[in-house]
Parts: sequence; structure tokens; C-alpha cells
Amino acid sequence: MPDFQPHVFDEAACRQQVQELKALLDRSADLGEASFHDFFESRLHLRALIGRYNSILASPDRLAWQYPIFGDFRCDFAIGDWARKAYTFVEYEDARPNSLFVKQGERSTRAWSPRFDSGYSQIIDWFYKLQVMTDTPDMEARFGKRSIRYTGVLIAGRDQHFQAGEQLRLEWRQEHVVVNSKHVVCVTYDQLLKDLLFRLDQSTPASPPGLPQLPRSNAADAPHSPD
Repeated sequence: MPDFQPHVFDEAACRQQVQELKALLDRSADLGEASFHDFFESRLHLRALIGRYNSILASPDRLAWQYPIFGDFRCDFAIGDWARKAYTFVEYEDARPNSLFVKQGERSTRAWSPRFDSGYSQIIDWFYKLQVMTDTPDMEARFGKRSIRYTGVLIAGRDQHFQAGEQLRLEWRQEHVVVNSKHVVCVTYDQLLKDLLFRLDQSTPASPPGLPQLPRSNAADAPHSPD
């Protein structure tokens, strides 16, 4: 079974990997899920930084790839802070024009795409399983504690594919839809890049291991951070 492996975060290496993400996105506005599989798998420090969408997670010192959540479900990758028992579970989808919204019949307003709904539903299942397993020995064996603080992240689509009003719909869904008292972080790949660059820009040599929690904002260029 894929398990969490110890990780030592390297900020300089992370900066390079974030620039590689920018280069990947600059090459094409239409990227399939396979384009991101090898990219994310080999870039450990970038994955570690994504873990900080969980505002409790200060030191991303555990990483897992294709992590099975008690055998029933699987996330694409996971990040942990062993000392704080904080974890981030990530699902990434493709970055195509129909990744977030699709034309449905004669309606002028596009519907949520099956791809997005499938990814979101997977996160709901993770939350269900993690809740069911709370206070069990298996939970403690995996995560070091029977009750952990966790966040789900869904990455899909590109900003340039939004039609009128769709970006606001995505932001509203993130802000107001709650699953088991938790928000699900939903970001496009462009927003992901902005958030990672922001976090790196806020880092200084004198900073503690955890970057400061980011303010919540609905602005299109503001970083996303769950409650």
C-alpha cells in the first residue's frame, strides 16, 4: 500500500518546480489529466506546498502518491504535517475547455461538468470515510492520531475557459458549500499557480516553518485558503 514518506521541504527547489508549472501552463490552454500525472509525481516540493491549502498544516513533512483512503477510495496525492496531525488530500482533473462547465441542451448557462462533479464527489467520499474511521486504531496507525485536521483540494480547468459568471459560481461554491463542516478548496490550474507564487513570495529566511495563513478573498487574483 502506498504510504506517507518523510519529506524535507526545500524552498529553492520548490521555486524552480513552481516555475516549471508556469511553463507547462504557458505551453497550452488545453491539457489532459495525463499531462499532470508525471508532472506532479516527480515534483515533491511543489506537492508539499500545495499541502498548505490546509491552514493548520505548517510543516509539510509527509508525502504520499496515489494514497488509498482505507481501501475504498484513493486520492491523487496527500500531504501531511506529522506534528500537527494535519493533512491535505488532493484530486486533480484535466485542464480543458469543458473541465468545469459544459453546454447542456438549449440552456445558455452552462452546467457543471461531469468531470468536475466526479472529482468533487470523490472528495465527499474521502470525508465520509475519514469521519467513519475517526476514533479507530486504524486511523491512529495511519495518521498518528484518531482524529485529524484535514482539507480536500480539487484542481481542474483554466481561467481562460470561463464564460460570463462562471468564475463567480466556482468561488461561491467554494465559499458556501460545506461538506461535514469543511469547505472543499476548488481551484483552476491558473489559480493554483497564483496561490503557490503568493506563498513563496510571503516566505522569508526568518519565517517560521509554517507560512502565515492567507486572508480569505473572492478576488480573482487572490489566493484561496480554506477555513
